Amino acid sequence: MTAIPLSPAASDITAGYLASLRRRRLYSAILLAGFASLFGWSWLVANDRTAGGFLRGLPQVLDYPAELLSEAWESVGALPGMMAAQLPALIETINIAAVSTLLGAGAGGLLALLAAPALTPWPRLVPVVRRILDVTRAIPDIVIALVLIFVLGGGPVPAMLAIAFHTTGALGKLFSEVADNADLKPVEGLSSVGATWLQRMGLAVMPQVAPNWLSYALLRFEINIRASAILGFVGAGGIGSELRNAISWGPGRYDQAAAVFLLLFLTIVVVDQLSGHARDRLIRGTAR
Repeated sequence: MTAIPLSPAASDITAGYLASLRRRRLYSAILLAGFASLFGWSWLVANDRTAGGFLRGLPQVLDYPAELLSEAWESVGALPGMMAAQLPALIETINIAAVSTLLGAGAGGLLALLAAPALTPWPRLVPVVRRILDVTRAIPDIVIALVLIFVLGGGPVPAMLAIAFHTTGALGKLFSEVADNADLKPVEGLSSVGATWLQRMGLAVMPQVAPNWLSYALLRFEINIRASAILGFVGAGGIGSELRNAISWGPGRYDQAAAVFLLLFLTIVVVDQLSGHARDRLIRGTAR
């Protein structure tokens, strides 16, 4: 069987496609090489600025965990009491995560509806709203917390505001993708009978997006618990502050640090299981 020769036009198209493919591969290789070079250079700079150097300290990387576990094992009988003593700080951490999730989900949901071209009452403001979501998502919550702690002082309020600010951008992006896929026929039907924008969103859009929105909010709640614990290290209160105090005391208080680690781990596991079960019920109507 002989091959059918290509026409000149088809040959030109094939040659152009192959040339374009080679260019893309070349650009990808250049970008990958540049990224690898930048990564290697950054690693060398970080290693030089690290006290003692990373490679020289690598053999001692397990010394601290071994000492912490050894001291915790010696006080294993007292760990439940230590964990119980940290419950008020844990409740504060969970409260920070819960309030910040509620505030971020509310603000993110409103911005998500305003960022959807087919749903917003002001289509010209869609790019502005999306840039607002980009900014709130791009700034790390720990940076916002450090600024707020400088202005407001230490405590749970700066942590809550910082996490809520970042949650607004993160959930707003996810919410907007769900809202973009909403069926517009109910919206058009309500609009034809004179419903206001709030009525159209509440009666036609929210019933469609609510399960996915709640699922994303629950997932973000898990993330915010970890974030609120981390922010405790910079003076934002909660169980993170207790962990920082236990670690800063050094040997003799490592059992307290182990109790905080264990309590935080158990809390995250429990919240993950409960929220995972709730998300499955919302999305698929089945339990995990």
